[in-house]
Amino acid sequence: MVPPVKDRDQGIGMTEYRYIGKRTPRVDARDKVTGKTVYSTDLYPDGMLRARVLRAAIPHGKILRLDVSRARKLPGVEAVLTHQDIPGHNGFGIVTPNWPVLCVDRVRYRGDALALVAAVDEETAEEALKLIEVEYEPLPIIDTPEEALAEGAVQIHRDGNIQHRMDIPPKGDVEKALAESEIVLSQTYRTQFMEHAYLETEGGVAIYDEKTGVITVWCGDQYPFRDQLQVARSLDWDPLKIRIIGSPTGGAFGGKDEISVQIHLALLAYRTRKPVRLHWSREESIVAGPKRHAMNSTFRIGAGKDGRLRGIDVQVVANTGAYDTIAGPVLNLALESSPGPYKYPHSRFRGLSVYTNSAMGGEFRGFGAPQVVFGLEQELDKLAGKLKLDPIELRLLNAVEQGDISALGHRLQTSAGIKDTLEAARKTDLWRRREEIKRDLAAAHPRLRFGVGVASEWHAVGLGVGLPDFANVTIGIGEDGGITLRTGAIEIGQGNLTAYAQILAEALECGIERITVIHGDTFACPDSGSVTASRSVLINGNAILNGVKKLQPLLVRVAARALDLPEENLAYGQGRVFSQIDNGRSLSLDELAARAAEFALPLQVTGAAVFATSDKDFGDGLPHNYYTYITQLALVGVDPETGEVEVRKVISIPEMGRAINLAGVEGQCEGGVVMGIGYTLYEKVAVEKGEFLTKGFSTYILPTTLDSPEQETVIVEKPEKSGPYGGKGVGEAPTVPVTPAVANAIHDAVGLRFTRLPITPEDIVAGLEGGER
Repeated sequence: MVPPVKDRDQGIGMTEYRYIGKRTPRVDARDKVTGKTVYSTDLYPDGMLRARVLRAAIPHGKILRLDVSRARKLPGVEAVLTHQDIPGHNGFGIVTPNWPVLCVDRVRYRGDALALVAAVDEETAEEALKLIEVEYEPLPIIDTPEEALAEGAVQIHRDGNIQHRMDIPPKGDVEKALAESEIVLSQTYRTQFMEHAYLETEGGVAIYDEKTGVITVWCGDQYPFRDQLQVARSLDWDPLKIRIIGSPTGGAFGGKDEISVQIHLALLAYRTRKPVRLHWSREESIVAGPKRHAMNSTFRIGAGKDGRLRGIDVQVVANTGAYDTIAGPVLNLALESSPGPYKYPHSRFRGLSVYTNSAMGGEFRGFGAPQVVFGLEQELDKLAGKLKLDPIELRLLNAVEQGDISALGHRLQTSAGIKDTLEAARKTDLWRRREEIKRDLAAAHPRLRFGVGVASEWHAVGLGVGLPDFANVTIGIGEDGGITLRTGAIEIGQGNLTAYAQILAEALECGIERITVIHGDTFACPDSGSVTASRSVLINGNAILNGVKKLQPLLVRVAARALDLPEENLAYGQGRVFSQIDNGRSLSLDELAARAAEFALPLQVTGAAVFATSDKDFGDGLPHNYYTYITQLALVGVDPETGEVEVRKVISIPEMGRAINLAGVEGQCEGGVVMGIGYTLYEKVAVEKGEFLTKGFSTYILPTTLDSPEQETVIVEKPEKSGPYGGKGVGEAPTVPVTPAVANAIHDAVGLRFTRLPITPEDIVAGLEGGER
């Protein structure tokens, strides 16, 4: 009997899967836990040189003189490079390449690079840096957007101090709506710079092959093909002779989406004709690398006594630091995230991204959403309090559904499960019994006060309308029946390689052990886009399914020739090609692979996918078409004497379409929660007058295992018909609403509201004593 052939679409109608929705072990787990995985910073090629970077000694100033002559004469020094040694464009940046590779006549923050040194060992390289003479003319230092926008402020760039302005076309008449609202809330929230703190700081190795003219750079990153173009632009080199191997990466969280060491390594390797290694110290990573943007977000929200939201007006000002990198899109997504997954008849969203001489704002998990959701979700809790409504009931009353017109004015065309997450939150024991739970905890711990908070978010998936958002993969079956999937997507620790293998194994109905995933190499893989914006499972998954649709007819063609049967009488199913008329004669994948080799028929295809986009276009990637929805609950204990906050439990309830790997979703939620707790209570890159006060983990405080709460993940599935097996993405959302959920829980415990992050013990004690907070 011939087994039924599964539908060759995204599998929305299928209820039973072998791999999708299972707790599939990570394909890279064994090598990682046994120490076999080799990262870029693990490479020590024979004869390599050690590189160091001379960085700005002041936060802002003109370069009057740069003399590297003494450094070049130091024995053991192989190269000292300045801006004069850059053959191509002296700049990089994802959107606007205005971040200097090496500064020419001005420094704009303490992380600016002025010169490169390559020497035979680290000690010689460090000594060479000390021999470089720089004379500056200091310029006024601008720390904050307020200073940058003040009349008469020094201009950090020729065109002024405003990096980006975004005014989303207003919806309705927000001023009239606010004037007619029975309740109007208004508040400004301020958030801090945050460090990524990945385990592997920026680093790598480069080698120039004089015979082929190829420069190879091994460096943890998030988009090797864009790095390839940026390196080629600065070296005035053929991009096809720049090889970037960016995978695996020892943590990224957005911070390795931009250039770090790649161009410096390529310049030094080409100049010296020797392997060069450059690895930033932790201090260098904190000072020079991008951060989560500091932002000020002002909300005005109007509502009726029935609890329905009538209007929202949001203004966001972002501190982007000295250069662009991707500041504009971060600001845009902050604005898009600011209304949350709620309906407003009237709305207005305006934002500015402003240059300063402070830390560099850049890409970070959440991409502008944590800053604004911190404020929005507290305002909604305040509104619920004024109306004496259950906070979840208020959110349910105003939550969007698929087909609705959003606060921004576009139609929500894809799955929208915010109500499902809120309903699931309402049914949890923590929410239903919260008063009883708090009483029991207070009886056991009389010094502490306990509170429970809730917060929700919608998080955009993908790059947004108007921006190229695509993926290509190749799928090949070898002579031995092994299947190789090649993707340009980087493995940054998020587990996506496993999700790709699950999707491919499910679609080909074969064992996952057959599949090898090759990734993140511009010479070995096709361009799959950046591993960012929670996009890679959706877009790479669809590219894989597209490839399988092309591969199955090839397998049928091989079987037709091998069995001497017409192709139309054959079908693919359960990892075999079956005859539908000849007593079910079939060939397995192993047999098909062997016969294909015999016939000299290559079994290799390229799969491609492009993101579907929104029905509106506000410019610069706004708005999005896909969203992840999530609600989180937090239980905290607060010591009113010391101000210490213990986050005791967090429940994450994400809707990401269909979960491809249950363990992967849980892992993203658990990691995101800890990161969000750090943002809420501990972490802050402190910069005063352009000088970094937190240069290491002795002063930059991170949550540890002891600060990690009990966690529970309740997965809500609402399959998206245009996603692979109904999937969307979940990488960023879990790190976002945990912050206001904790803030709302603190208010529930001690009655205090906080409008600034992080919420420190000193803030809580001052608040309880009636001071500023």
